[in-house]
Parts: sequence; structure tokens; C-alpha cells
Amino acid sequence: MTQIDVTTSRTDRPRIGLFVTCLVDLFRPSIGFAAVKLLEDAGCFVEVPAQQVCCGQPAYNSGDAASARNIAKQVIEAFSGYDYVVGPSGSCVATIRKEYPVMFKDDAHWNERACDLAERSHELMSFLTDVRGVALESVTFRAAATYHDSCSGLRSLGIKDQPRQLLSAVDGLTLTEMQDAETCCGFGGTFCVKYPDISVKMVSDKIGNIEMTGADTLLGGDLGCLLNIAGRLRRLGKSVRVFHAAEVLAGMADQAGIGDPEKG
Repeated sequence: MTQIDVTTSRTDRPRIGLFVTCLVDLFRPSIGFAAVKLLEDAGCFVEVPAQQVCCGQPAYNSGDAASARNIAKQVIEAFSGYDYVVGPSGSCVATIRKEYPVMFKDDAHWNERACDLAERSHELMSFLTDVRGVALESVTFRAAATYHDSCSGLRSLGIKDQPRQLLSAVDGLTLTEMQDAETCCGFGGTFCVKYPDISVKMVSDKIGNIEMTGADTLLGGDLGCLLNIAGRLRRLGKSVRVFHAAEVLAGMADQAGIGDPEKG
């Protein structure tokens, strides 16, 4: 995992274990740094456990339950003892919150630990609004944007209004809702690999809806979706920039968005 140096003193701040996610670690570490800043600004003490691993969702969704359980045990161990576990991904956090207890339904010891972790785990936007009651101040990002709701965050965790509430306080940002904002972009983890033609049609439809808003920027809360959309935008020669909402909210977004050659 990318190492994030966190130097704030603990004092009486809630202790947060940041679940960085594989995609953030490998493709867009700036989202992890943005999450740390937002959490620290929200009065939290943040740590990034070096022993954390994948949430296990790819294995679980592919039917490899045994591997998924072994991976989940490593995550449970890595994040034991934290007041909260927070991740900038509805997809990964939904796996921890919703699927871990199911994985261990026949194992009393690990089910208890999985349920404990599930209760302490939150997606970043939800944690900032629903748990910490964050009121954003002094952030500027000038863009005409639209927002894509990821399937897991929306349907498994109820994340819809939270990012919009936070983004509404960003100076210079105009957010216009696209048609079918809640419709899948076609990524779906292994879905885009198993059914590429269907996936391409879905993401192309999504891009058509983005363009109809006149937006020059797409925002979202799940890097998998954003990489998928950004990749298709780039292949089609479109100029729409793509950012994770955390990058904008932390004041850490620049001209190079997700999928741009400068930053990948």
C-alpha cells in the first residue's frame, strides 16, 4: 500500500483506520491523501494500516468463497481496535458492511468479528456528513459538473444526498444532474471483463447523458466507475475531466483528472 504519513497527535480524536482500496493505491493515490485531509479536518486521528489488503470483493463475486473469507480475515485483523474504518469507495465498504457477516454466517467467532467491523465501517462521504456532521468551508473549484452515483454506494449504503450536500458548499462549482444518474456505468468489477460489449454500450450511454448536461467535469465517489468512464471518454476523444469528489472537497483537484496522461 502507498504509505501516507500522518503526524497529527491522537489526543481525544476518534481513531480512524483508512481503508485505502486497491484501485486508489494503484491508480489514484491522491484520493487517499484527500481522504486523510478531509478526515483530519473533521477532527479525526487517521492511521493507514500497512497490513491491509483487498476487501475480497473480486473473489467473492467470482464464486471463490474460500479465498474471499481468507482475505476478509486479514482485513478484520488489520482494522481491529479502530473507532471507525472509513474508505473512499461505496463498493469496498459495502462488501465489508454487507457481505462480511454473510461470509461467516456459519462461523460464530468470525461472524462476531465481521459484524463488529461492519458496524464500525463507513464510506467517506457518508461518514463526513452522517457521523461527523461536516460543514465544508473555504474550498474553491470552478467547474460545471455532474455527478455519477455508483451502484454499490447508492443501493447498498444509501449514499445519494451526502456527496451533493458537501459539494454544494464548494465555491465556483455548479452541479447539474444528468439523466439516469443512478444507472450503472457498465463497470461492475468483473462484469466489464465478462461482458465487454454490454459494458461498452452502458458506459457510452452514460457519456451521452453527461454530455447532455453541458458539464466539463464528472464527479463520483467510486474510483472503479470513474476509471471506467474516464477511459471511455479518453478513447472517444472527449474533454470532460473526471475527479473523485474527495479530491474536490479537499481542495486537491487540479487540471489533470482521472484518466489524463499526466496522472493516469
